Amino acid sequence: MAQDYDVIVAGAGMVGAAIAYGLAGQGRRVLMLDGADTDFRAAKANFGLVWLQGKGHGHPAYQRLSHLAVQAWPAFAEQLQADSGVDLAYERKGGLHFCMSDAELSARVARLAAWHAQAPELAPCARVLDRGELLRRYPAMRLGQAVAGASVGELDGHVNPLRLLAALQTAFLRQGGTLLNRHAVTAIDPLPGGGFSVAAGAFSARAERVVIAAGLGSAALGAMVGLDVPLRPQRGQILVTERLAPVLPVPASGIRQTGEGTVMVGLTQEEVGYDLSTTSQAAVRMTRNALRILPDLARARLVRQWSCLRIMTPDGCPVYASSPLQSGAEIALCHSGVTLASFHAGQYARALAGGALPDILDAFHHERFNVQKAA
Repeated sequence: MAQDYDVIVAGAGMVGAAIAYGLAGQGRRVLMLDGADTDFRAAKANFGLVWLQGKGHGHPAYQRLSHLAVQAWPAFAEQLQADSGVDLAYERKGGLHFCMSDAELSARVARLAAWHAQAPELAPCARVLDRGELLRRYPAMRLGQAVAGASVGELDGHVNPLRLLAALQTAFLRQGGTLLNRHAVTAIDPLPGGGFSVAAGAFSARAERVVIAAGLGSAALGAMVGLDVPLRPQRGQILVTERLAPVLPVPASGIRQTGEGTVMVGLTQEEVGYDLSTTSQAAVRMTRNALRILPDLARARLVRQWSCLRIMTPDGCPVYASSPLQSGAEIALCHSGVTLASFHAGQYARALAGGALPDILDAFHHERFNVQKAA
């Protein structure tokens, strides 16, 4: 049976766009369906970190996946910029996690030691610096007196997330992909001879395969093809200042200076359901934390506060799975769409084009939640 497309990707955010870009680069005929601007879009408030240090603590498979993705980022960024013509403002000069007491510094040493030990085949890429070592490495940085030191991740970096998303979608279109905005998927139906019919309201198309990467909307879509994935929203709020002279030479968890000079401060982790409100309490808390690290920010003017809803699974790790009931249906979910973009556009897309997920993703099947529930 002739198909309209080889693959339909439901979702055009950071995850869906990276997968679609990678598939189009493999010569596949790809349709990407996007929802409305009013949808719950995690990409709207993405912090832009390409981050490894500490990621996957307690989950070595996630640590290994993040390491793979971060290592692939320089070549990925170079190729994406060439394919899209968009400057990603990507830098990999290291990243910091500030510790605000000697006790925090000691706890960070222990946590990173455990993190390194759970994947001993990976070369250590993060270490802890006391205050003196930190200031010798970054002599221009004016730190608050409460800063006892920081861990530094040598492979960490950051990117402009809005440019990244624009680049993924632009490169996808340049490679012959089709993107339809305001076409949120409403139904996925298997066809008798194989493949799927995918509806977005009155619009419909057919494809041999379908990839669900629609963020928080993925739970409902996954259930249509036998992929029941438990998800919850987690609110994150961000502050941004006016443009400033350089105050932070490398990004840090919770604070980074962009290429344009603005300073982003965040993120909160709030379990408030689908409430997208911003709150003065969160602004006060984030501001106080930032001023303890960089007191010079007291002279900066805040220009914006906004929030988004992250996609969270019960264990905080991604989900990659093929439907056990409908051959050709896949789901891909994570809250690290920037860090994992290189993997989604690279190895993951190549595996989809080849017809099977790589073994590295076995630990991320959604059935792991059923086991935990039974236990």
